[in-house]
Amino acid sequence: MLIKNLRREHTDQTPMWLMRQAGRYLPEYRELRKKAGSFLDLCYNPELATEVTLQPIRRYNFDVAILFSDILVIPHALGLDLKFVTGEGPVLQKLETQSREAFGQSLADLENNIQNVRTFLNPVAQTVKGVKAELSAEKALMGFCGAPWTVALYMLDNKPSKASDVTRTAAYAYPDLFDKLMDILVESSFEYLSSQIENGADAVQIFDSWASQIPDTLFEKALLRPTLKLCRLLKNKFPQTPIVLFPRGLSESKLLRLTDEGAGLFDGLSLDYTVDLQWACDNLQDKVCLQGNLDPVVMLSNPQKIKEEAEKVLKIATQKPGYIFNFGHGILPSVPVEHVAVLAETVQNWQKS
Repeated sequence: MLIKNLRREHTDQTPMWLMRQAGRYLPEYRELRKKAGSFLDLCYNPELATEVTLQPIRRYNFDVAILFSDILVIPHALGLDLKFVTGEGPVLQKLETQSREAFGQSLADLENNIQNVRTFLNPVAQTVKGVKAELSAEKALMGFCGAPWTVALYMLDNKPSKASDVTRTAAYAYPDLFDKLMDILVESSFEYLSSQIENGADAVQIFDSWASQIPDTLFEKALLRPTLKLCRLLKNKFPQTPIVLFPRGLSESKLLRLTDEGAGLFDGLSLDYTVDLQWACDNLQDKVCLQGNLDPVVMLSNPQKIKEEAEKVLKIATQKPGYIFNFGHGILPSVPVEHVAVLAETVQNWQKS
């Protein structure tokens, strides 16, 4: 169903999966996380990461398994130190940007490590292979990576939720070097996603979780050019593999521009919970499959409200072919598992008009 909807073909039911569906809200995940040691150890352990990826499929019968990994494995593979600190999240070694020389040398070091990306991230490829071997034929496996802009924010600012000053300064002060950073991330992500597809991923999603931090003057440089370049590389090599973009926080005009300029380069557009869904269906759904955009905070309310809000989304988005049910961002760790069961039952029982 996922692939058919990404091709905007008719299906009787609506496929669903949830961003961060394999995560801390699940008691079985928390148990496995303790067993693994660190979060990165879990990401790089194919046996455990396979189990984590499959946990929500077994519990809720979702149509799509999303690979369990993290967007920061790319800078880790490029040679930057990475650790996950309890209560703080990811701590990534920052690139040097105090001068043009320092920034240039940092990029040279990264560039030298592109050739190591596939080998370094082979455990993730093995997870993809393991999940695909266990997944039933009617279920799809979604691979993913972070978009160049979002990954760059972690490499330069470390905490995108607080600021993007260093990244934006680098883009303005050293435009050629910023372009080089984007190219390094495009090439590394291409190698990483290629490995996932070759090992069984049916589709891939590119997460631009901090697209909202891109100023209008940098939109082409930071998002449009590198993201569509990555899509073009993937489509040239894997023309049958659908690509979904998740540019969180983009305005309607920029979503429209991305869809028009990226015509034929990607197949699905995942919408965050601020986007007017009716507008998106009216203006975008004849061009790309839409995904999203239920507010994940709804899941903290009550079963009746969850059902009502999910049905509002479904009523709007299923009038045309090409829709995948999802949140407008990741599931929260405090969501009760029973509430997710209500949501799954609501979507799975929805009959298209």
